[in-house]
Amino acid sequence: MMHLKWENNQTLKQIECVHANAKKFVVDNKLTPGKVYDVKNETEEFYFIIDNSNRIAGFRKDYFKEV
Repeated sequence: MMHLKWENNQTLKQIECVHANAKKFVVDNKLTPGKVYDVKNETEEFYFIIDNSNRIAGFRKDYFKEV
């Protein structure tokens, strides 16, 4: 249950959202294009960030660019 502690993890890096146009899922209410987010954990495919709901969530890397 390591993911329950990720909100308190040290920030690894910062990323900027470039778009919130998902084909399959609704992410436009959780991400704001142009906003910078703190990365709490990262895998090959996903960034885990604190989103607009102030909760930890995983998003595909193609929504972001590194700052």
